Amino acid sequence: MHALPEQDDEELASLAVVLPLALAGFVVAAGCWTLFAVAGVHVKAQLALSSVQFGVLLAAPMAVSALLAIPAGLCARRFGARAVMLFCLTGLALCMALLLVANSYPAHLIVAAGLGLAGGFYSAGLHYVTSHCRQRLGLVLGIFGAGVTGAAFNYYLVPLFHEAYSWQGVPLAYLIVLLLVIALVLLLTDARQYGSAEGARYAGRPVSELLRNGRSLPLCLYFGVVAGSFFALALWLPDFLSAQFGLQLGAGARMAQWFVIPGALAQIAGGALSDRLGSTPVTALALIASLVALFVLSYPPMTLHIRGVEGDIVVNFALPVILERGLVILLGVALGCAMGSLQREVILANRAEASLFAGLLLVSACSVAFLLPVAFGAINQWLGIRTAVFMLLFGLLGLCLLMFAVGTRHRVYQYLS
Repeated sequence: MHALPEQDDEELASLAVVLPLALAGFVVAAGCWTLFAVAGVHVKAQLALSSVQFGVLLAAPMAVSALLAIPAGLCARRFGARAVMLFCLTGLALCMALLLVANSYPAHLIVAAGLGLAGGFYSAGLHYVTSHCRQRLGLVLGIFGAGVTGAAFNYYLVPLFHEAYSWQGVPLAYLIVLLLVIALVLLLTDARQYGSAEGARYAGRPVSELLRNGRSLPLCLYFGVVAGSFFALALWLPDFLSAQFGLQLGAGARMAQWFVIPGALAQIAGGALSDRLGSTPVTALALIASLVALFVLSYPPMTLHIRGVEGDIVVNFALPVILERGLVILLGVALGCAMGSLQREVILANRAEASLFAGLLLVSACSVAFLLPVAFGAINQWLGIRTAVFMLLFGLLGLCLLMFAVGTRHRVYQYLS
């Protein structure tokens, strides 16, 4: 009679250790992952990069993360999530050390590719926390996903180090923190809990069999569009806001943090609300809110010449900085809620294969996040309209909402019939 409460207490105690460590690791990994979002502006000026080259530099971590996501998830099933997490953190530490001596575009591109190991950490870390949690899965996943707030650290650290000394001090700081997190994981977690025996239960099942769940694959696609848009904007906004409003890079980066931090924390709210209300209504409302924000943000500053009775009337239109900041916050919160609810729905339906489906979520997100910065750079260079990036995202998320609504209606019809 007392076995179940004791088991719950043991699970809670284990989660109290595992979740903070996984969250701390993801915070640092996310900071490394998006380092070039701010530092890349200095690299762009130093190496005289074009907009397309700069977009490729921003997108490289996402591309490598997409390639590593599923292999990292499979390795977590086979060899243990803890081992994969430590491997990814060690690789990120080596990338930070290499960045300290990089002085050419190819060298920076190699470092940017290595930062994709943060995606492998996400796949393994999500599996790690899921295996310790049976209840309130949405809340726990939301807390872990909120580790993407680490991306906002760069908005503070890079301008701060650049003014005091040089932005190259940021990789050194990350290197020290990474080594500290590695030491904590080694000391406070047990390697025997997640050995190869853990993956043996599913090792005999082919991946194709695990992917036959037709309900989960479209949800992975929707998550990819939402999360990929969030990551791409987190990379692009500092440069966009600085150029759009004539701000210093530090001011543009601080303004961009109002997108990243509320959006990352909103994953907790999205997961918790999904536990209470269900994922479908939370996702739909979040996507609608994001479309409203994107619709307004997509309007560029313009001058209208209206031919009146007594002469031409000139009307100047431009969003004030305060309104732009409010819309950026709304967009970040909406995307974060959608990410939390979609992530919860996919993992809840596939708990036994959480690491594999975490990899699928990351593949879809990183594939979109890889393509979007390149598309942003091309649009900026060829059209010359900075806000056109929001027009592109409006179309993508609008299509995503339409497909999600059609799929939901189809499932309801099948259930009733």
